Amino acid sequence: MKTVSAYIKNVRVTPKKLRFIVPEIKKEPVSKALSKLNLMNKKPAQFLYKAIKSCVDNAKNKFKVEENMLKFKTIVIEEGFKLKRYRAGSRGRAKPYTKRFSHIKIELEVLEPKTK
Repeated sequence: MKTVSAYIKNVRVTPKKLRFIVPEIKKEPVSKALSKLNLMNKKPAQFLYKAIKSCVDNAKNKFKVEENMLKFKTIVIEEGFKLKRYRAGSRGRAKPYTKRFSHIKIELEVLEPKTK
């Protein structure tokens, strides 16, 4: 089987928020998952949509296949780097917080056409 992948680095959204969306679309066909993400009213859905769309475009350019011939093999959300910041706290103290980034790795599988 042929596989196509896309790896999007340093997406400015926490991995936890992205992982919350992945199970909803993982079992869907790729075209249906894209339409579902496009209609979702969540910020992480936009980033996931762009990553999947990039992978689909890679498949179209590399193997000349249609969207309905693709199936999800893996969707992995990895933790990127963290920006460590401080906010003013009570009695002159500093309260630390982190701004987290994510890496999105998507692999699509090209299905073979069924012959009779």
